Amino acid sequence: MRDVTAPWLEKVWRRTSLVQRLTCVALVPTAISAILLVTLLTRHQMETLHEMGRSTADAIAQQAATVSGEALRTGERRELGRIAQSIVQLPQVSRVRITNRDGEIVADRVNGAVGSDEDGLTVSREILDPASHRAVGSVTVDVTVEDAIDAQRASLHNALIWLALSLLIAVTIGWSTARWLSAPLRNLAIAVRQLGLGDRTVVVPVTDDTEIGDLQRGFNGAASKLLHAQIGMEREIVAATEELARKNAALEAASVAKARFLAAASHDLRQPLYALTLFSSGLAVDEYDPVRLNRIAHIQECVESLDHLFGELLDLSRLETGAMPAVVRDVPLDEVFEEVSVNFRMVAEQHDLRLVVRTTDLWVRADRTMLARILNNLVSNALRYTRCGGVLVGARRREDGGVRVDVWDTGLGIAQEHLQHIFDEFYRVESGPEAGRPEGTRRGLGLGLSTVQKLAGLLGTKAIVRSRPSRGTLFSLTLPEAQPGVVEAPAAPTVAPGIPRDIVGMRVLVIDDEPSILAGISYLLGSWGCDVMTAEDAQQAMEAVHQWIQPPDIVISDLRLREGTGLDVIALLDRYYRRRPGDPPPFARVLITGETRGDFLRNIDRESMQVLFKPVSPERLHEVMVSAWTVHHAAV
Repeated sequence: MRDVTAPWLEKVWRRTSLVQRLTCVALVPTAISAILLVTLLTRHQMETLHEMGRSTADAIAQQAATVSGEALRTGERRELGRIAQSIVQLPQVSRVRITNRDGEIVADRVNGAVGSDEDGLTVSREILDPASHRAVGSVTVDVTVEDAIDAQRASLHNALIWLALSLLIAVTIGWSTARWLSAPLRNLAIAVRQLGLGDRTVVVPVTDDTEIGDLQRGFNGAASKLLHAQIGMEREIVAATEELARKNAALEAASVAKARFLAAASHDLRQPLYALTLFSSGLAVDEYDPVRLNRIAHIQECVESLDHLFGELLDLSRLETGAMPAVVRDVPLDEVFEEVSVNFRMVAEQHDLRLVVRTTDLWVRADRTMLARILNNLVSNALRYTRCGGVLVGARRREDGGVRVDVWDTGLGIAQEHLQHIFDEFYRVESGPEAGRPEGTRRGLGLGLSTVQKLAGLLGTKAIVRSRPSRGTLFSLTLPEAQPGVVEAPAAPTVAPGIPRDIVGMRVLVIDDEPSILAGISYLLGSWGCDVMTAEDAQQAMEAVHQWIQPPDIVISDLRLREGTGLDVIALLDRYYRRRPGDPPPFARVLITGETRGDFLRNIDRESMQVLFKPVSPERLHEVMVSAWTVHHAAV
């Protein structure tokens, strides 16, 4: 059977203090010694008292037998009675009986004052004939030990009192000694606790030269070294913090400078690129010479490549400056997949690759434009670095309630050392046609995947890449699932009867502070049959519109002008033509800009005007002009 007492004692012992333990250690031997001593002394005293009582009884019985011999021989009963009476009156004698040879009691006296004693002593002696020395009878004496017992009780009571007093003295002495012995240890414990709470100046006094003194001196030395170490560490931490703050400030300044540079580059460099786009498109108008058309096609291909590179810079700049807030809603994935398929099916076929987009009925919570841009970048990147096989786009439901969108390719894959940097800005894995990039594909700046990761961050997720060299690459991102809804078909704009669906004959006012852009767009719009007026500022704009009897049909303006902004000029023209408050807008408006900073873009009312970012392709410009014209006349 398991002993349950030992664990209980161990638990109690753990909860006792050092003073209590030392007191217990000092008290236990003393208590045991005192109890044993009292027990032995009491026992010895009891034995002594019993022996004295027996000796007294023997003496009385012997005396009674001596004095009763003659009277018993002669048969003098009165004399025997007197002798028994005199003996029974002796102290501690309770009864005296004298019997003859035949066993007849001839004298029996009882001491009524003494009383009976069950634990008394009874002693018998033969009575001898003085003449013949033969036994003529016997005398029996009962001796009480009540007085001895009372004496024993009194002695035991006194012994217990002295025992309790000695234990109390031992406890007092042991407690005081234990406190004196444990005081240095308590001071050490308090000092350690203070040291743990941060009091670095704690010092314990050295009380003696024993082992406790060595422990105290050792603690003081360790506390001193710890203090010096903490002071040195704090200095190093302060220095490291200041250095980190300087580096963070420099990094933040570099990031801001980079964002400003990208914004400035996107605006300033796109100006001549925009003009080049306009002029290259105008060159092909009314041109039928195959040689010249071939040269123009090469020029347009170069312009398209430049447009793609600057597009990556523009996207990065807009993401850095926060000009692309996410508008999250329920999006059907199949709709986005179809858009990706339309955009890249022809590109895949041109390079003998397969683009497989699996249909799905899953919906997700995301910004549709950002999600489409992410998939477009991933599919474009996959096709660029795949020369056999193809690309697969699909989605699957996860057990945690999300939807994982995957883009697989069968390219040569990405080496392990490049995977951790693949989403860094301007990071490219060097490759050529022989390394897996099909000939004729455009070489990027290394911003496509960085843009993907930033867009994924705006959607609250993260793009993940897994790749095996010579086998292919998988890009994945997980989005929250949404309940399927009704796909709203885009409402066809209502066009009033007689409104042309083309821009031939439209009065178009173009406002830009770059003469080359004005010349290029004027030439391009003129080739489309538009009536074009150009202006570089508000004054020239007012002078231009005075040449028309009616308001312009469309105003196309740059955002940043040499004096003011295009919004100011459009507002001036709006006040000029709008006779009464609440009248419909007098003309359609299109804003073209290369600016990406949020402070320039936040004041644009996107509901009342179309916004394009430079450079704008002629096809996109034509499409937006028709759309703006249609929406404007539908609102009139």
